[in-house]
Amino acid sequence: MRTAQHARAGFGFAIGSSAAFSTSGALAKSLIDAGWSPAAAVTARITIAAIVLAIPAVIAMRGRWRALRQSGGMVLAYGLLAVAGAQLCYFNAIQHLPVGVALMLEYMGTVLVVAWMWARHGHRPRRLTLAGTAAALGGLALVLGLTGAGHLSPVGVVWALGAAFGLAAFFILAAGRTDLPPVALASTGMGAGAIVLLVLGGVGLLPMHATFGSVTLLDHQVSWLIPVACLSLVAAVFAYLAGIMGARMLGAKLASFVGLTEVMFAVLIAWLLLGQLPTGMQLAGGALIVCGIALVRVDELRPAAVTTAAATAAPVAAAELVAGETAAISAAEQQELAEQQELAAQR
Repeated sequence: MRTAQHARAGFGFAIGSSAAFSTSGALAKSLIDAGWSPAAAVTARITIAAIVLAIPAVIAMRGRWRALRQSGGMVLAYGLLAVAGAQLCYFNAIQHLPVGVALMLEYMGTVLVVAWMWARHGHRPRRLTLAGTAAALGGLALVLGLTGAGHLSPVGVVWALGAAFGLAAFFILAAGRTDLPPVALASTGMGAGAIVLLVLGGVGLLPMHATFGSVTLLDHQVSWLIPVACLSLVAAVFAYLAGIMGARMLGAKLASFVGLTEVMFAVLIAWLLLGQLPTGMQLAGGALIVCGIALVRVDELRPAAVTTAAATAAPVAAAELVAGETAAISAAEQQELAEQQELAAQR
């Protein structure tokens, strides 16, 4: 059973990860507007992050290299789906859709996590989880201002739904059972994803082009190194490490719902850095997101309560069984003694 302290730490890591991830849209958009292809931006981001984490990963893996060999398939899936695939799809989506709309569609991945836990592990969503899903997605719609009518690019929608699939893979794989330390999974996964993207770009299957002049970030002209460094260190190294640790502490389902706070952080960053104040509708949406997470958290705690009750009842039942058997043995012994005394009297 997860302790309260363990759960608080998991929430801290998951929320920190969401805050870091929320910066990626603005940073990537500045590079793409300056002439970078989405594939080039993703490749630069995860290649630098993998290199930065390489030494800590090697230190963490001392004496545990067998775990890496045993988890090779998981590392490859994590690198292709959760890292390279998710980011490539999202960066392509924001070329055709507003960042907020693309983010809303990407976070449909939380619903995919619930569906996966039901189909793969038999964790049928109960009413609280379903209510939390509805509340969280409704809150996202309000935060992103999706209540008005508008035309969405079909190409952008397809890319964004691909990002949703990658997001679901991130939470499921990060919460999976493995002896790999979080830093090792993050480093090897991003390294695997970077290698695949470089190969695809080298053979011409992915467009790889970049510019090395100034880019516009937060209405200022800055060097291209600044968004690349922030994408790699903040929105990749820290974000993925904290996300893996949060998913392992909270589980895939709850971590995926806490990840919805990324949208709230994106609104906050826009307010602080761009002067875009949240509207009353956005604040109401944020409240719905928090309520949705709370409902899922309550639902997560319910099985633990049942297990605790069963564990408490088990010793009592065992004691009653032993007492009953002892009483039965004592009665049998008394009856046998009485029969012996009766036979002795007859003699």
